[in-house]
Amino acid sequence: MFPLRSQPPRRPMPLFRRRPPPVAPEAKDSRAARLIAITTAGQPRWTPRDYAALASEGFAKNPIAYRCVRMIAEAAASVPMTVFVDGRRADDHPLRVLLQAPNPEQGGPDLMEAFFGNLTVAGNGYLEAAQGGEGSDVPTELYALRPDRMTVVPGPRGWPLAYDYQAAGRTARIGRDAAGWLPVLHLKLFNPTDDHYGFSPLEAAAFAIDVHNASGAWNKALLDNSARPSGALVYANRDAGDRLSAEQFERLKAELGDAHSGAANAGRPLLLEGGLDWRPMSLSPAEMDFIAGKHAAAREIALAFGVPPQLLGIPGDATYANYREANGAFWRHTVVPLAERAARALSVWLAPKFPGAKIACDLDAVPALWAERDALWARLEGASFLTDAERRRLAGLEG
Repeated sequence: MFPLRSQPPRRPMPLFRRRPPPVAPEAKDSRAARLIAITTAGQPRWTPRDYAALASEGFAKNPIAYRCVRMIAEAAASVPMTVFVDGRRADDHPLRVLLQAPNPEQGGPDLMEAFFGNLTVAGNGYLEAAQGGEGSDVPTELYALRPDRMTVVPGPRGWPLAYDYQAAGRTARIGRDAAGWLPVLHLKLFNPTDDHYGFSPLEAAAFAIDVHNASGAWNKALLDNSARPSGALVYANRDAGDRLSAEQFERLKAELGDAHSGAANAGRPLLLEGGLDWRPMSLSPAEMDFIAGKHAAAREIALAFGVPPQLLGIPGDATYANYREANGAFWRHTVVPLAERAARALSVWLAPKFPGAKIACDLDAVPALWAERDALWARLEGASFLTDAERRRLAGLEG
């Protein structure tokens, strides 16, 4: 008898062999690109959330979320964008002109406000570049597209191959040109569970928004109901068997509906007779700590957007010593990173059409950051070991 030798299990032979699909030029250096959405080539990738519900419940019906979106969009759009060519500022560059007047209907801040607003509400922002006439491939106009109408069309390796835009019952596909350039800029917020769409702050604040909206609806219903919590009229009359007759029940119901319901009847006393007793069956606003709960939900909404609650007039928040510190934190931690991210994305997107040009945010022109700028200049002026050229470079000025 010979001892059995342990052998590794043999892998079953495949019934047939598939040729691997061709690798796109932009995906040759990425091993992970081979695993992204291989089976969805050419098929639209629908937005996995209800944008209409987010816009309705979170933006249109909630004052805290509405104000957060407006503050972020308006502040980020107010940051001036400059164009540099070979490290020097070029105010007369065609790209600079395009950013100042992107289309006949909007100015630069108006376009960017719509872009940042869509990005904040939906987690996705889209810009479309319209090229010139025949024989010209340089963009001459920019337009902000609604996120709920855009659909990503992945390519064979999962990267966006085109975008479908739906409006008025029709669909227009925006694809790459002959050189492989895609005339759509898609900026999205980080989403750990989706390869193609961003994650909206409204989704992170959905529970807090529901609580805040429900608090307002409950308060409105309470005011409509004479500003009193609900309760029960208990009839206690042993002679009548503790029961009202049908005629007594209908008369009492009509009296309550006509004389003790609605804001016009608020405060009217309720006359109880014949063994009737009022017993409240719900918590009062004081017992519910109504105001504190609503402010807590408002602070959670502001936290999701990165807006200090002090800027929204929410009491009970002492995180910042004063309004100036809260405003500086809002600009430094929320507005400036978003504006600089958009500037970098625009630079990369438009680089093939405007070679050598770079878009950057002019933070020196932002009044909210002047205090930080003055402090930086004071420190540089006191650094006697630095040369003038080094000071200018550290201050972000041209050498």
